[in-house]
Amino acid sequence: MRDEILIGEGVVLDARPASFATRMLGALIDVAALVIVGTAVLALAGNIIDELDPAAGAALGITALVIVTIVIPATVETLTRGRSLGKLVMGIRVVRDDGGPVRARHAIIRALVGVLEMWMTAGGIALMTSLAHPQGKRLGDLLAGTYAVRVRGGQRALPPLFMPPELAGWVRAADIRRLPDGVALAARQFLGRAEKLHQASRVRLGTELAAEIEGYVAPGPPPGTHPERFLAAVLTERRDREYAHAMRAASIARSEALLLHRLPHAVPDPVD
Repeated sequence: MRDEILIGEGVVLDARPASFATRMLGALIDVAALVIVGTAVLALAGNIIDELDPAAGAALGITALVIVTIVIPATVETLTRGRSLGKLVMGIRVVRDDGGPVRARHAIIRALVGVLEMWMTAGGIALMTSLAHPQGKRLGDLLAGTYAVRVRGGQRALPPLFMPPELAGWVRAADIRRLPDGVALAARQFLGRAEKLHQASRVRLGTELAAEIEGYVAPGPPPGTHPERFLAAVLTERRDREYAHAMRAASIARSEALLLHRLPHAVPDPVD
């Protein structure tokens, strides 16, 4: 991830690492919530364990601990895209190193490592690694490739993208490979805030982004194309293609659902 694109020169991508104090307060809120949930789960499991033999009771107790310390945190982070209760309260989010949303594997790795650095050592390992790392990463973040960033509320939506008319014919016939999430995000945020940048920074960043994205587009843009016009054309076409693909998939799903409700062997549906 390039700092000058995501956080430098006035191109704010809300990817600034969260402060140590903010992360710690968020972690304490999460731990408190898990303790409450864990107490309830263990109390419920305790009533059942009393009625089981020792081996089955031990297995049920271990299962309850796994649910509280691994399954619940990983599920919450996956479904909320990196925003647990504590992070939501403190206004932070866990993202990938490239700025994209965390996936299930990232959340699972963080939860598994969290058993060691958060629960078994009472947060000692997490505290030391967070203080030592420039982005405040704990051990789970280092292994998962994630970190915590600030999320600013009350932000105005970025202006919509429009297709440059002179590039419409070229880009609709072009082959656009999948753009990395971080690069696409940087380009979208740059176009939305380009008017607010210093002219020299705007030209430099626009040229760098266009050069990077051009490697994913074939054939290249017409000679003399302005970098910002090129970025707008590619992102707009990418958005339109993804929307068309989603609409086709939804139509196919509806058609298949109708077929599933029909009687088999070409027997006509009954008439009311």
